[in-house]
Formats: sequence, structure tokens, C-alpha cells
Amino acid sequence: MESITYSVKLKSLVEEFKLEVLRGGAQYEDIPIVLEDVNRPGLPLTGFFEHFDPQRIELLGLVEYTYLHGLSPQERRAAFDKLFSYDIPALIITRSLEPYPECIEMAEKYDRTILRTSETTSAFMSALIGFLNHSLAPRITRHGVLLEIYGEGVLLLGESGIGKSETAIELVKRGHRLIADDAVEIKRAGNRLQGTAPVLIRHYIELRGIGVVDVRQLFGMGAVKEQQEIDLIINLEQWRNDKVYDRLGAESFYTEVLDVKIPTLTVPVQPGRNLAVIIEVAAMNNRQKKMGYNAALEFTQQINEHFDRALNQQDL
Repeated sequence: MESITYSVKLKSLVEEFKLEVLRGGAQYEDIPIVLEDVNRPGLPLTGFFEHFDPQRIELLGLVEYTYLHGLSPQERRAAFDKLFSYDIPALIITRSLEPYPECIEMAEKYDRTILRTSETTSAFMSALIGFLNHSLAPRITRHGVLLEIYGEGVLLLGESGIGKSETAIELVKRGHRLIADDAVEIKRAGNRLQGTAPVLIRHYIELRGIGVVDVRQLFGMGAVKEQQEIDLIINLEQWRNDKVYDRLGAESFYTEVLDVKIPTLTVPVQPGRNLAVIIEVAAMNNRQKKMGYNAALEFTQQINEHFDRALNQQDL
């Protein structure tokens, strides 16, 4: 899979955190942020720029502000002159601190953007990194249906026409929630995957012979959800008589998506099989496994103990 670099515009940060624009550079709203890392320029303000990455947002807090207060105006001017000579996306000042005149002066010289927030430095930095991690996370789109079933995020995959949407409607009628139909946008967050629907088709589901229906309007707000962590993948496929399907479930299978391994099941489809019930059981069974109970392994252990006892009785 090709490596894709995602970005978020500086305008989105300003709107998300209600930042005050003290000085806006040329077309600052369209400046792309491509790194989730944020830098506090303590060392750069002293003149140390080794390993300095100008693509990071610079965050000036009370510590840096206090250090600058001890410098002369000429030293502050030199410090900001060097900092703003790099094409940084923006300098954000926390705690509603008043920017030094030399800071504004050098920002004007190099046409840099200065923003301000009333939040404390640590709290704002944590929230900003979280926002950037989410916005810049690696992502892909998969053809399928994502539902929340008993708290488990279940991604249904399979060929077009296999019955994914019809099964999803049955599950919604049974009290579960729809996240996405047809196209599922998947983002990696750490070692987990988050799934959601494209905005244009969110809450809609397509049923052949009926058309597109709005699940939120038809079944209520409790029938839909904006996003969900993916815990289980179920591949639906037409029943093949020449294929041997897992009847015990002792062996675990996984699908790797964005370098994250997700437990995976293959469920054969044929007339007479109640897919909604099967998928409900699969979700509950997956939840039990995460809690430390594996019915297949316990069953295997009971069988082995039974044969061991039978062999011991024969030896006697």
C-alpha cells in the first residue's frame, strides 16, 4: 500500500480550539499541518537548532516566557529572528500571555503566524496532540458494513450482493447500531482501528429493491453511531461444498489492516442460515475471548480429559 501523507489546515486548529489570532501570516488559514508532534522552543530560543523540525507547531508557555523575560530586548529580538527565520506553521502562546514586542516585530519581518489560547500549556499541548493524531492518522476505505453489536465493533466484508446491508438492517432492528454502510473509513489510532462513514452517506443504507433509507430517521437516534473501534472482522461468502469450514473455533485467524491485526471469521452464507443471530453470537464470543474465556479451548480440554480418563480405565 502506498504511503500517503495527510494534513490538516491551520484554520481547523483555530476553529477547534477557538484560538485568538494575534498576527496572521499570508493565507495562514490554508497552511497545512503534516506532523502530529508539537515543539516547545526552549532550546531554539537559546540558539540551539540542531534537530529542529520547522514543520512542527511551536508552543510558547510560561517556562519559555519567563526565560525570555530575563533577556534584553536585543537578545529577545535575536532569539525570535532566528526562530522565525524557519518556515514554521505557527507559534501558539498559552495562558493568555502577552507577546513580547520583539516577537511581533520578527513575525512581521518573516510573515509568521502567532496564535494565543487561555489554556495552560500542558493541557493545551495534550489536547492539540490528540487532535492532530486523530486528524493525521493513516487511513483507508473498505467496502463493507460496520456495526456496534453488544459493544463490539464488527466489520462485515464480502462480495457485492452477499447480503451485508440486509443483515445490517436486521441487526439494527434487533437493537444494535449502524456506523457505516457500503464505504467504511478506517483510521489507525495507536494499535487500534477506528471506523466511521463518509459524511455524505452517513446514517444511510442501501437495500436492493427498496433503495436508500435513512436509518436515523427510520429507527431513531439510538440506531446509529458516529464512529466505532473495530474489534472483529467477519467475511461473508457463498457456501462452497468443496470448502472445509472451521467447526470448532480453536484456531484464531487475523486480518492485518494498517499494520493492526484484527480477529477474523469466515461465515458461509446459504438459504436458511440466520446471519443476524450468527453475527450476534460471534460478537459475544469475541467479547468473551477478550475477557479471558475461550469456549473452543475449554471444549477441547474437556474432550482431551475425557479420552485421558477412558485410556486410564482401559489400562486398569
